[in-house]
Amino acid sequence: MKKHVTLLSFAITIMMNLNAQNNSFPVQAKTENGIIEGNYNTHTGIQTYFGVPFAKSPMGELRWKAPQPLDNWKGVKETKSFGPRPMQTMVFGDMKSRSEGVSEDCLYLNIWTPTTRNMKNLPVLVYFYGGGNVAGDASEYRYDGESMAKKGVVVVTTNYRLNVFGNLAHPDLTAESPYKASGNYGQLDQNMALQWVQKNIKVFGGDPKKVTIAGESAGSIGVSAQMASPLSKDLIAGAIGESGAAIHPTMAPITLEEAEKQGKEFLEKAGFKNIEEFRKLPTRDIYEIYNKSQRFGFPMVIDGYFLPKSLPKIFEDKEQAQVPLLVGWNSAEIPGMAFTQGPYSKENYMAKVKEAYPEKHAEILKLYPGGSEKEIERSATDLASDRFIAYSTWKWFDLHRKNSDQPVYRYLYSKKRPPLRDGNLTSGLAGGTVKKDADTPTMPKPIGAPHAAEIEYAMGNLHLVDDYAWTDNDFKTSETMLNFFANFVKTGNPNGENLPEWPSAEANNTNPSVMVIDTESGSKDAENDARYLFLDKAYKN
Repeated sequence: MKKHVTLLSFAITIMMNLNAQNNSFPVQAKTENGIIEGNYNTHTGIQTYFGVPFAKSPMGELRWKAPQPLDNWKGVKETKSFGPRPMQTMVFGDMKSRSEGVSEDCLYLNIWTPTTRNMKNLPVLVYFYGGGNVAGDASEYRYDGESMAKKGVVVVTTNYRLNVFGNLAHPDLTAESPYKASGNYGQLDQNMALQWVQKNIKVFGGDPKKVTIAGESAGSIGVSAQMASPLSKDLIAGAIGESGAAIHPTMAPITLEEAEKQGKEFLEKAGFKNIEEFRKLPTRDIYEIYNKSQRFGFPMVIDGYFLPKSLPKIFEDKEQAQVPLLVGWNSAEIPGMAFTQGPYSKENYMAKVKEAYPEKHAEILKLYPGGSEKEIERSATDLASDRFIAYSTWKWFDLHRKNSDQPVYRYLYSKKRPPLRDGNLTSGLAGGTVKKDADTPTMPKPIGAPHAAEIEYAMGNLHLVDDYAWTDNDFKTSETMLNFFANFVKTGNPNGENLPEWPSAEANNTNPSVMVIDTESGSKDAENDARYLFLDKAYKN
């Protein structure tokens, strides 16, 4: 018996050493601005370049300005570790970064490519992270590009400026700008990354004519904005949106006049008369002033430059990128108590419905019925989710299918996550987990897939997110969703071998098809679009 134990220990030691060894050798690529050096993993066949600069550091005089093109460099720039993440505090408390620190010097992107010396013109996926435009990082495990790259796609994840550093507008900033507007710096960073991809992605085996952009939550909102922007619409061949669009009531852009007013008031409350004074402050001071204000970022702006009009108007005028769109949301984006603010009782639910819709409460109760506590939980979850992010995503879907001749594919992600491995943790609001303490609110048991739950499934990264006790069914769901996404990036169509048929949504179909993604995925006619038609009138979009 002792001999067997010794042999087992020896075998385990060997396996651990094999797993720990470096399986990569250095590889170089010549970009427009200079040579970079990454790694070629001999076990996976994937080459990686992490922390690749795509614009000048937006610090000093470049703070609150549109990103500027890089200067050329001599020699070889090592790009083997993730660049710093954008300035942010732990807003969500559950984002697991692999970057080294936080900095204003954050305009870096990451590349995973399966290319070989004889391979070229591969499709490209550029992914924008979520985080409410106040937090997030392109190095997070759930956005890792290796699994997608193994499907034959060059994957790029990119940073962009956030919160006060990414979206502050002010009359002084408008006056000094060559395009006479301010704000939207984070969105302009995304655009600059797309410009960099157009100029350089061939070096990594990618085809600049086959660039699909994707994102979740604020990243999805960014995709909708890039799709609408005259600066970006010709840089992409397809778009994927996971829960979110820049359409009222979900982080819709405001007028430049209102944005400037908000920025001016912010500076004045902080004790500063002009941008010149504020710009001279150290990063720490601006970080602390912003955090003390307790603002949740600053809105995007209809600036006449990046965004000439609201998204509904741009789409109605057919001025958006005329490309295939794959878009959807999750079955329980946010708990119903976000709406009821209390128990799922008939009395409380009725009171909240009447409070929110005093003249239309009878119609709401038909769409979101409340006959029992269980029914109220479902209806309140649907209503809270629709008001939070599902309606805006539906509106984007509806606008594009009616104002484009390109195919539009809609999904409803419904896979519930398994239990957490660690009983001392609880699920967070934006994916991942947070530690339980005396102040941690008790989260209701999810009745569907919560916000952000699909990311690691869609990108094939369950093995990198080890908080949950994944089962074979989870990996099955992930493989289905990953293949849908990979096929769409490659061809503009998610359909493929060994996958359920996913019809596109026709422009005039009152019950367009929806792909329900779960352990057993399948397409069915929409069942609840009357909810979105009602909200469409309520929000007057």
